[in-house]
Amino acid sequence: MAKWEGKAYAKLVGCAAEQVWPLLQDFFGLDKWFPTLTTCLPVKGVSGKPGCIRFCSGFKTPVDGSNKEAMNWTKQKLLSIDPNEMVFSYSIEEGNVGFDSYVSTVKVLPEEQGCAIEWKYEVKPVEGWRLEDLDFFISSGLQVMARRMEAALQLFQASMDQ
Repeated sequence: MAKWEGKAYAKLVGCAAEQVWPLLQDFFGLDKWFPTLTTCLPVKGVSGKPGCIRFCSGFKTPVDGSNKEAMNWTKQKLLSIDPNEMVFSYSIEEGNVGFDSYVSTVKVLPEEQGCAIEWKYEVKPVEGWRLEDLDFFISSGLQVMARRMEAALQLFQASMDQ
């Protein structure tokens, strides 16, 4: 069975790649930026070191139309990280969202007016989902994440200018 593949992209205006990368490389800190996560906790290892595992929960998926009390959760493993290239890859090791063989690569790209975050992923087709649902979930989450990072960096810069 062929895997689904997708890519999301978000520009951050006025933010250098070197400013954004430290925010992303904090593997145990995704809940600070990704809009639907309420929890991101270390399970194993040191944040930013390959092999470390985080527990993420709190998100609702587009197909979760019921008002279930159970929160969605995943355990995610950092597979590789390259600070020079500002890129890392991770996999979903287990969870209750039905993702099988999910691997994602997140990269910060320098651009003329700032930078961009590129989020590529592949996963076996997920029962009850359409690829468009997954594209929307990741893309819309990445856009909010980028806006939050922009706002935090602008506030930081303003405080340094005082």
